[in-house]
Amino acid sequence: MKQASKEWKETPLPQEESIFQKYSEPFKQLQERKNAQYGKGRGLHRKQLLAIKAEFEVLKEIPKEAKFGLFEKPKKYDAILRLSNGGMDIKKDSGPDIRGFSIKVKGLSGKSALGGKTDSQDFLLINHATFSLPDFESFIQLVLALGQGVPSLFKHLISKHGFFGALKKMGDSAKTMGKPFQSFVTEPFHSAAPIQCGPYAAKVRLKPLKSPNGKSGKENWAVDVSNHLIEGPIIYDFQLQFYVDPIQTPIENPTIEWKESDTPFITVARLTIPKQTLDLEQSTDFAKSVEASTFDPWNALEQHKPLGQIMRARKFYYLQSQNTRK
Repeated sequence: MKQASKEWKETPLPQEESIFQKYSEPFKQLQERKNAQYGKGRGLHRKQLLAIKAEFEVLKEIPKEAKFGLFEKPKKYDAILRLSNGGMDIKKDSGPDIRGFSIKVKGLSGKSALGGKTDSQDFLLINHATFSLPDFESFIQLVLALGQGVPSLFKHLISKHGFFGALKKMGDSAKTMGKPFQSFVTEPFHSAAPIQCGPYAAKVRLKPLKSPNGKSGKENWAVDVSNHLIEGPIIYDFQLQFYVDPIQTPIENPTIEWKESDTPFITVARLTIPKQTLDLEQSTDFAKSVEASTFDPWNALEQHKPLGQIMRARKFYYLQSQNTRK
């Protein structure tokens, strides 16, 4: 096990900004087509499953390398959660998909990662520890092809990998999307890409205290969470996993999992969903306000600036997506 290191660095590609610009208009057009089909909404993670009120408590006994920004001192904060399916379409919960768990910690006051001030800190997590593609261009090309339908996706993969390579990639994608997922209450969620923690860099994991019980709530994730709340509050450990070196914990390649044997997760906060009546239909003013809100990794304190190419692309595309759904 290695020590947390301050020697991390980002290595943007020389043509990176032009790559972001290149796919801007096609992605905007894709989002507008989906808006015409479903009503205005996000480019990805379009289906909001639940809007939830929660409490985020920074713990007292945490290591010194974690005591920056939000985690500088022990304190309780109000938080808002948005649970989502990851796709660009609105489909049944039982279908294969990425699952999203977004957290907005409120009541802060500090310098923003974008300049100026911020009064909140967002964390956007998914049910995968890594991304399936190593760079933004590969990812956005896949999204745009998938947005045109499966035949377009297969054609894109053939152009990249040949016929048999395309078949393998289709299988790999099916495995990624079809990863077994039991419940938002019992599954861990990950940032998959790192953020700063003061002079250090770290990935985030949300680890539930409840263990899987063998039952799946996939027919309706919202009802599943509501049923768990009948039994009592739902509690998660909020954890950081620190950068140690460029080989074991690369900043720019989100396909490489940071192994716990090299850098263990450290619990720095606790997220509690108290007993409450959930709006399963997402029709209340609160649910609508959460849907209209922005959840953006760049809505962050300066001490928690997002890192790596995928995160840099998000700064550009999340703003565009927000503008396209106004």
